[in-house]
Amino acid sequence: MNRIYLDYNASTPIALEVQGAMLPFLQEHYGNPSALHFAGIQAKSAVEKARKQVADLLHCSSSEIIFTSGGSEANNHVLKSVFQSQKGKGKHIITTKIEHPAILNPCRYLEQQGAKVTYVDVDRYGRVDPAAIENAITDETILITVMHSNNEVGTIQPIEEIGKIAKKHAILFHTDASQSVGKVPIDVTRLHVDFLTVAGHKLYAPKGIGALYIKEGIEIEPLIHGAGHENGRRAGTENVLFTVALGEACEIATTNTLELIESTKILRDYFWKQLSQLSNVSVSLNGHPDYRLPNTLNVNFENRIGQDILDALPDLAASTGSACHAGEVTLSPVLKAMSVPESVGKGAIRFSLGRYTTKDELDTVVQCLDSYLNSN
Repeated sequence: MNRIYLDYNASTPIALEVQGAMLPFLQEHYGNPSALHFAGIQAKSAVEKARKQVADLLHCSSSEIIFTSGGSEANNHVLKSVFQSQKGKGKHIITTKIEHPAILNPCRYLEQQGAKVTYVDVDRYGRVDPAAIENAITDETILITVMHSNNEVGTIQPIEEIGKIAKKHAILFHTDASQSVGKVPIDVTRLHVDFLTVAGHKLYAPKGIGALYIKEGIEIEPLIHGAGHENGRRAGTENVLFTVALGEACEIATTNTLELIESTKILRDYFWKQLSQLSNVSVSLNGHPDYRLPNTLNVNFENRIGQDILDALPDLAASTGSACHAGEVTLSPVLKAMSVPESVGKGAIRFSLGRYTTKDELDTVVQCLDSYLNSN
């Protein structure tokens, strides 16, 4: 078969419209946004336009957006800076067991610096109970961080409910929305978040650019110190080229999100129906059946090994939910936290669709899977 890309949760292609927006900044607009001459003014204007485009997608003010190198930097900024700035109040952070490593690893680092971190369990669908978050709160809790949607299984968390709990207890609240922005509508006010992370390469912008929403009135220490870029909140000469790209990607998402949700969900559900009818294998779904990203389908090919299946289909780009080392299969921390049995989860494959996925491609994948599964 021709190469088929179903790994949009890992990274998206750069949209053609985004490529077009970048071209002038490759060819002519090369000024430093901090410079006061004409070239700097052009670059500064482009950065501020992009800032507004991101803000419009998140339904916030432009002044509440800073640009980062990506989701990992934004997450580290929140965790480490809140810990430093709130030490006088306490050292307790609440998160979940299914967060991205860009949350879990900074938490483990902060534990070495004296932080106390509570890792809350999730149910079999990968969803956290807001009551469990509230029960974990202590007098020393300074931050709650819960991802908006899970990158592996697509489960969307009850962020609005958790946000209300955080506000009731006057605790800062962060959500890593890297997988959600551009796939589902995001409104920071409705979610009651103080911080929100955006990753450009998840919504058709390049790798190496992201954004962080910081609610007006909240002051935290910069993660990167230097000159007074981003109103003193993130030092470093702005990456104008990629910032413009992220802005354009967010503008596309602002106008197309609902249409893309519906069309992608139709394809995803069609694909699941075809997979569930495959012969010679039992298949099951990981993730919540309803509260799930419209593009994400994490499927267990039971009593099979996911990586073996993908190795047999080298022209298919998808991801597994397990790792195989020296013949041993280890489930991902997410599947473990969801209590997925090893005999089931070792066959997990995440298919993530996007704006360029076609029904013909999905039919081809089903045919190739059927052929492989019936011959092995």
